[in-house]
Amino acid sequence: MLQDLRKNKKKIGWSLFLVLLLVLIRVFEDHLFYDPFLNYFKTEYAHLPFPKINIVKLFFSLGIRFYLNSVISLFLLYVLFDDKQIVKFSAFLYMILGSVLMISFIFVLTFFAEKSKMNLFYIRRFLIQPIFILLFIPAFYYQKRMK
Repeated sequence: MLQDLRKNKKKIGWSLFLVLLLVLIRVFEDHLFYDPFLNYFKTEYAHLPFPKINIVKLFFSLGIRFYLNSVISLFLLYVLFDDKQIVKFSAFLYMILGSVLMISFIFVLTFFAEKSKMNLFYIRRFLIQPIFILLFIPAFYYQKRMK
Protein backbone atom coordinates (compact mmCIF):
# COMPACT_ATOMS: atom_id res chain seq x y z
CA MET A 1 0.00 0.00 0.00
CA LEU A 2 2.79 2.42 0.90
CA GLN A 3 4.60 1.57 -2.34
CA ASP A 4 1.42 2.33 -4.31
CA LEU A 5 1.20 5.67 -2.54
CA ARG A 6 4.81 6.50 -3.41
CA LYS A 7 4.30 5.39 -7.00
CA ASN A 8 1.22 7.60 -7.38
CA LYS A 9 2.56 10.64 -5.52
CA LYS A 10 2.52 12.78 -8.66
CA LYS A 11 -1.04 11.70 -9.52
CA ILE A 12 -2.23 12.49 -5.99
CA GLY A 13 -0.52 15.88 -6.06
CA TRP A 14 -2.10 16.88 -9.35
CA SER A 15 -5.49 15.61 -8.23
CA LEU A 16 -5.34 17.64 -5.03
CA PHE A 17 -4.24 20.73 -6.98
CA LEU A 18 -7.16 20.39 -9.43
CA VAL A 19 -9.66 19.84 -6.62
CA LEU A 20 -8.21 22.92 -4.92
CA LEU A 21 -8.86 24.91 -8.11
CA LEU A 22 -12.50 23.78 -8.08
CA VAL A 23 -12.76 24.80 -4.43
CA LEU A 24 -11.20 28.21 -5.16
CA ILE A 25 -13.75 28.86 -7.89
CA ARG A 26 -16.46 28.17 -5.33
CA VAL A 27 -14.83 30.28 -2.59
CA PHE A 28 -14.32 33.35 -4.80
CA GLU A 29 -17.56 33.05 -6.78
CA ASP A 30 -18.83 36.40 -5.47
CA HIS A 31 -15.79 38.22 -6.85
CA LEU A 32 -15.27 36.29 -10.09
CA PHE A 33 -18.76 35.90 -11.53
CA TYR A 34 -21.90 37.92 -12.03
CA ASP A 35 -24.75 36.01 -10.42
CA PRO A 36 -27.57 37.89 -8.68
CA PHE A 37 -28.99 34.53 -7.62
CA LEU A 38 -26.07 33.78 -5.28
CA ASN A 39 -27.48 35.84 -2.43
CA TYR A 40 -31.08 35.42 -3.55
CA PHE A 41 -31.09 31.64 -3.09
CA LYS A 42 -29.30 31.94 0.27
CA THR A 43 -32.33 33.77 1.70
CA GLU A 44 -35.99 32.84 2.06
CA TYR A 45 -36.47 33.25 -1.68
CA ALA A 46 -39.88 31.57 -1.99
CA HIS A 47 -41.62 34.78 -0.94
CA LEU A 48 -39.22 37.32 -2.37
CA PRO A 49 -39.42 38.93 -5.82
CA PHE A 50 -36.67 38.16 -8.30
CA PRO A 51 -33.56 40.35 -8.21
CA LYS A 52 -32.78 42.58 -11.16
CA ILE A 53 -31.05 40.49 -13.80
CA ASN A 54 -28.95 41.28 -16.83
CA ILE A 55 -29.68 38.11 -18.82
CA VAL A 56 -26.78 38.49 -21.26
CA LYS A 57 -24.27 39.09 -18.48
CA LEU A 58 -25.71 36.19 -16.45
CA PHE A 59 -25.60 33.88 -19.49
CA PHE A 60 -21.93 34.60 -20.14
CA SER A 61 -21.01 34.40 -16.46
CA LEU A 62 -22.70 31.02 -16.03
CA GLY A 63 -21.14 29.83 -19.29
CA ILE A 64 -17.64 30.83 -18.25
CA ARG A 65 -18.06 29.22 -14.85
CA PHE A 66 -19.39 25.99 -16.37
CA TYR A 67 -16.50 26.02 -18.87
CA LEU A 68 -13.86 26.51 -16.13
CA ASN A 69 -15.34 23.74 -13.99
CA SER A 70 -15.54 21.47 -17.03
CA VAL A 71 -11.95 22.04 -18.13
CA ILE A 72 -10.61 21.45 -14.62
CA SER A 73 -12.79 18.34 -14.32
CA LEU A 74 -11.49 17.01 -17.65
CA PHE A 75 -7.90 17.49 -16.48
CA LEU A 76 -8.81 15.69 -13.26
CA LEU A 77 -10.24 12.77 -15.25
CA TYR A 78 -7.05 12.62 -17.32
CA VAL A 79 -4.87 12.65 -14.20
CA LEU A 80 -6.92 9.94 -12.52
CA PHE A 81 -7.41 7.57 -15.46
CA ASP A 82 -4.68 8.52 -17.97
CA ASP A 83 -7.06 7.67 -20.82
CA LYS A 84 -7.71 10.09 -23.68
CA GLN A 85 -10.86 8.23 -24.74
CA ILE A 86 -12.43 8.90 -21.36
CA VAL A 87 -11.52 12.58 -21.61
CA LYS A 88 -12.92 12.86 -25.16
CA PHE A 89 -16.15 11.14 -24.18
CA SER A 90 -16.47 13.32 -21.08
CA ALA A 91 -15.81 16.48 -23.10
CA PHE A 92 -18.60 15.46 -25.46
CA LEU A 93 -20.93 14.86 -22.50
CA TYR A 94 -19.99 18.21 -20.97
CA MET A 95 -20.78 19.99 -24.25
CA ILE A 96 -24.17 18.31 -24.59
CA LEU A 97 -25.13 18.67 -20.92
CA GLY A 98 -23.90 22.26 -20.72
CA SER A 99 -25.84 23.26 -23.83
CA VAL A 100 -29.05 21.62 -22.62
CA LEU A 101 -28.70 23.17 -19.17
CA MET A 102 -27.94 26.67 -20.46
CA ILE A 103 -30.86 26.58 -22.89
CA SER A 104 -33.13 25.23 -20.15
CA PHE A 105 -32.00 27.88 -17.68
CA ILE A 106 -32.59 30.78 -20.07
CA PHE A 107 -35.92 29.32 -21.20
CA VAL A 108 -37.21 28.85 -17.63
CA LEU A 109 -35.86 32.25 -16.57
CA THR A 110 -37.51 33.99 -19.51
CA PHE A 111 -40.91 32.30 -19.53
CA PHE A 112 -41.56 30.74 -16.10
CA ALA A 113 -39.31 32.61 -13.69
CA GLU A 114 -41.69 33.44 -10.85
CA LYS A 115 -43.53 30.11 -11.05
CA SER A 116 -40.44 27.89 -11.35
CA LYS A 117 -38.02 29.13 -8.73
CA MET A 118 -37.04 25.60 -7.69
CA ASN A 119 -36.40 24.58 -11.30
CA LEU A 120 -34.14 27.60 -11.72
CA PHE A 121 -32.38 26.75 -8.48
CA TYR A 122 -31.55 23.19 -9.56
CA ILE A 123 -30.66 23.96 -13.17
CA ARG A 124 -28.37 26.74 -11.97
CA ARG A 125 -26.87 24.37 -9.39
CA PHE A 126 -25.84 21.94 -12.15
CA LEU A 127 -24.31 24.82 -14.11
CA ILE A 128 -22.27 26.38 -11.31
CA GLN A 129 -21.17 23.30 -9.36
CA PRO A 130 -18.88 20.56 -10.71
CA ILE A 131 -21.52 17.91 -10.00
CA PHE A 132 -20.88 15.87 -13.13
CA ILE A 133 -17.36 14.98 -12.02
CA LEU A 134 -18.90 13.33 -8.96
CA LEU A 135 -20.80 11.08 -11.34
CA PHE A 136 -18.05 10.51 -13.89
CA ILE A 137 -15.24 9.43 -11.56
CA PRO A 138 -17.11 6.48 -10.00
CA ALA A 139 -18.63 5.51 -13.36
CA PHE A 140 -15.28 5.39 -15.16
CA TYR A 141 -13.62 3.69 -12.20
CA TYR A 142 -16.28 0.99 -12.27
CA GLN A 143 -15.90 0.63 -16.04
CA LYS A 144 -12.11 0.26 -15.72
CA ARG A 145 -12.50 -2.34 -12.96
CA MET A 146 -14.93 -4.38 -15.03
CA LYS A 147 -12.51 -4.58 -18.00
